[in-house]
Amino acid sequence: MLKATWRLVYLLLPLVMLAPPSYGQLPDFTGLVEQNNAAVVNISTTQKVVANEMQPQLPEGMEIPEGVPFDELLKRYFGEGGPGVPGGPSGPGGGEPNEAKSLGSGFIISPDGYVITNHHVIKDAEEVVVRLQDRRELVAKIVGSDKRSDIALLKLEAKELPVVKMGSSDELKVGEWVLAIGSPFGFDHSVTAGIVSAKGRSLPSDNYVPFIQTDVAINPGNSGGPLFNLDGEVIGVNSQIYSRTGGFMGLSFAIPIDVAMQVVEQLKSQGKVSRGWLGVQIQDVTRELAESFGMKKPQGALVSKILPKSPAGAAGLQIGDIIEEFNGKEINTSAELPPMVGATKIGETAKLKVRREGKSVDVPVKIGALPDEEPAVASNEGAVAGDNVARLSVSVANPTDEQREQLELPKTGGVLIMGVKPGPAAEAGIRRGDVILRVGDQAVRDVKHLGEIVQGLPKGKSVAMLVQRQGGSQFLAIKLKD
Repeated sequence: MLKATWRLVYLLLPLVMLAPPSYGQLPDFTGLVEQNNAAVVNISTTQKVVANEMQPQLPEGMEIPEGVPFDELLKRYFGEGGPGVPGGPSGPGGGEPNEAKSLGSGFIISPDGYVITNHHVIKDAEEVVVRLQDRRELVAKIVGSDKRSDIALLKLEAKELPVVKMGSSDELKVGEWVLAIGSPFGFDHSVTAGIVSAKGRSLPSDNYVPFIQTDVAINPGNSGGPLFNLDGEVIGVNSQIYSRTGGFMGLSFAIPIDVAMQVVEQLKSQGKVSRGWLGVQIQDVTRELAESFGMKKPQGALVSKILPKSPAGAAGLQIGDIIEEFNGKEINTSAELPPMVGATKIGETAKLKVRREGKSVDVPVKIGALPDEEPAVASNEGAVAGDNVARLSVSVANPTDEQREQLELPKTGGVLIMGVKPGPAAEAGIRRGDVILRVGDQAVRDVKHLGEIVQGLPKGKSVAMLVQRQGGSQFLAIKLKD
């Protein structure tokens, strides 16, 4: 019996050795697609545009960083680079109005016809047509649209429509499989899959959305379509890509469904979205700034400016405070704070834990309503050579009354940078036209005072310098070598 067993093992051994190793099966998406395909829709819009407005443009609120070409920017991929689409080849010139057609995706969330898509898909649309899987085309009513979250809510006059199942983006894990259904380039109900690359991404001009980053293939026309988990639940709304070419390059971003549904509920009930407001400008704490503030590691949101008549000002928050917690939740980077504040009910008192002059301080703040319009940005061009501050390698001047008004500066204090030479200031990122407001814990009164402060700074140690630039304020870490 034993010999027979060994003979069998000997005969089967080559087959076992030839068999490929098993590392677990890849997911089967067929059931998920069959279950949800009918609830995903194609959205087309008609707009009236002037020919010269159809040239490629940056999305609203975005700027070109210095030294970075246009195509390196994070670009909204809806309506880029196709005939008859804003951002693609334009029609006849002369400023005459043309009819432009644009394309996107969406998904049905209720049997009576509510549909979610992106704000930028239906922006400025004169007509929105929703095409269902059964080829029906229905004209949609725009219930409401929110630019800050890039979410829009549409309503169809129909009943017993197929719907998607909602999930929770909070429970999503990095590395988890996800799937997108949409209409890239007009190819209806195209399916692509990938994994979650990261969570809580902050993108330029989108401070109130902690984006989900994936490597799911997304292209023009996918905008507004659903992102599913393996349970067939919607956990995100596809919104943006990062690309050098305008096409997919492995970096796509989706709005978490929890954020989207909060916006939807407000659009349903009041036609617009209200958000909590603190009234501060914040920035990350870098390694050099952490050293200057005596911190063991970079952490928190550093307050660089307090807006006038803001909740933060009324609560006694100060420039230079580092917000470490918001309602008991730890703040690791400045990008984590705006979504928390925005989701807080207006009028509610939030508890902030801040680091101030090396000590931990609790600051209660009554949250206000985020203003509809962003604060205006002032220009600081036109500077010329002035007095030298040798240790910084800069030339400076006291701002005139006219410059103070133009740059929105206080009536006293602050020093205008007129020129920057290679040296500590340039290495720290200080530019011509900046206004130095504070060095370390001292507010700068004038040029003479700045020279006295700089003369007493230690060598080889990072010092925080508060500068105002184009209406905003930020801390820079400067280190003197001699």
